[in-house]
This record gives sequence, structure tokens and C-alpha cells, in this order.
Amino acid sequence: MNSNQRHRLLKRWLLMAVILMAPSSALTVSGQSRDKQLREKVENTLLARYFGKNNIDTAYVIRPKTKWTVKARLNVSGAELETEGREENGQHFKSEIEAERKTTVSLAVSYLGISLSASLNPKKLWGKNSDYELNINCYGKRLGFDFIYQDAKNFEGWYDQDGLPGRIYLQPDMLNVKTLNANAYYCFNSRHFSYPAAFSQSYIQRRSAGSFLLGASIQSQHAKLNWEDDNGVQQQEELKMDNIGIGAGYGYNFVPGKGWLLHISALPTFIVYSNTSMTFANNSVPLHYHFPEVIITARAAVLYQWGNMFAGISSVYNFTNIGDKESLSVYNSKWRTRAFVGIRL
Repeated sequence: MNSNQRHRLLKRWLLMAVILMAPSSALTVSGQSRDKQLREKVENTLLARYFGKNNIDTAYVIRPKTKWTVKARLNVSGAELETEGREENGQHFKSEIEAERKTTVSLAVSYLGISLSASLNPKKLWGKNSDYELNINCYGKRLGFDFIYQDAKNFEGWYDQDGLPGRIYLQPDMLNVKTLNANAYYCFNSRHFSYPAAFSQSYIQRRSAGSFLLGASIQSQHAKLNWEDDNGVQQQEELKMDNIGIGAGYGYNFVPGKGWLLHISALPTFIVYSNTSMTFANNSVPLHYHFPEVIITARAAVLYQWGNMFAGISSVYNFTNIGDKESLSVYNSKWRTRAFVGIRL
């Protein structure tokens, strides 16, 4: 091995030694620096999106100057279903049922408009309620939606039909109802009117304003009622319903004084697609169109703000009306009311 080869080999060993013997703190600092740069880049992007140009009139609507919002919430929800009609043999039937009201407590944390929440149903912890409900809400200044899915078995109510000795009253596990309600809105006057100010508190409404709204709604339901007649024979009634509606409505934010906000809106959508069927003892009951068939979404809220604190109550109500009482009509409602208190940090 000549001198040049020995020098090259020595340089390789020294380079390898430097790499292997480099203090771990130096590597950690380098890694921390990269992580810090990444965090700063993400935060700057969120800041630009949250506080940047929002195309709003700040005399009416502003963004809170804080980054964090923390809210504690008490949620109460319920559902009702009514059917009425006649079978092909002319027998009249009617039913009214109501789901057991569900109460949950939740905590929501929002950072620059990105939110995370967790909820708890005390009755589930005690094993007294097996119902399941999923709520996803997104309220933007122009676009927003509500998505609600419920799988419920705890109902009270009755079913009555000509020829039966009396009303059939629901017993535990006789009825299972799976329901999906989804609706979306588009706000025309987002420069002056803010849905989020009333429902997510990511904006603050400073002066009264209203807006026309466009909307679309989807409602899907599958209900099964099982019981045993006087002869010990198992009977089943099944209702399947899928509806899509489009329409327009109006919303208004009223600011009666400093710190106060009152919201009310109604968004009726007329059903443009419907696929509904009802079967009883293997007999199908037809559904005939009867104007108007609608899916209505109504919202209301009362909010008071002082300093960085706020508290209020909001409610969302969904109502569906389809069919004709001479064949089959269905009235379906789903509602949720929420009391909340929060702080901006």
C-alpha cells in the first residue's frame, strides 16, 4: 500500500469516527430544529387561513383575536316518528313513537378553526342505554353541514290497526330504527351574516344581519317493528325511506345589545327523489306523492359574550313530511339542543 492509498484510507476512518462519535445532542438539536421549522410552517399556514383575507365586513363580523377556544357542552337529543295510512284491503293503521331522549356531556377544543371534541353518555356507563348516535357539524361562513346518524331501540309509543283487538304498545326491543339526517347550506351574504358566530363561535357577529340560503337535505330511515299476536305468531312491520330535497331559506342574526346574539333560520327543501316502502305481514303499502313533501331544517341560538368568555343555547330541528294519509303518510322529526359555556385563549 503506497502513501496516497494510506492517506485516503485514514481520511475515511476519521470521517467514520466523527460520524460515530458525534454527540447525540447535536443530532437532537438538528432534529429539534427541523421539527420547530415544520411546526412554524404549519402554524403560519393556519394563521394565514384563519386571520387572513376572509372577505368579510368587519363592521358586521370579525374573527376572535385568540387562537384557542375551549367549550363544555350539555347535549340533549330526541326523535319522533308517526305513520298513518290504509292497507290494500282498506284497513286503517296509525302509529306514534318517540325515542328515549339522549343526554351527553362533551368537551370541545378548537385551535385556529380546527376542532376536536369528546362526548360521554352517562347512561351508557351504567348499561341503561344501548342507543348509538353520531353527530358531525361543520359551520363555515359560506358553506356548512350537519350529519346525524342514530341507531335507536329505546322507544315509547303505540301501533293501531283496524281488526286488532287494541293498540300495540311498544315493549323493550320491539322496535329498531336506524336514521340518517344530513343537510347542507350555502350562505349568500357571508360578508355580513355569520352562521359560525351562532354555532361554533369561530366568528363574532357585531351588528344585525341576515342572508338568503340555498340548501340540500338527505333523509334515510329503516325501521322494524316486531311483536307477537294473540295466536302466538310473530308479526313484523318494516318501513324503508330514502329522500333527497333541495330548496332555499333565510337566516337572521339579531344583535340587540353588546355581547348578545340571537339567531334563527329555516331552510325548507322540497323532495325531488323519494323511495319509500312499508310492509305489514308480507303485504306492501304503497306510497303516493302528496304536495308538498318537504324536509325542513330549522336552527336557533341565543349567545352572550363577555370578555373572552361566552355561554349560550343552540338547537337544530329536522322535520320530514311525505305521503298521503289515504295510502301512507310519514312524519319524521329529529332534534338536538345544546347548552354550552366556553373561553377563548
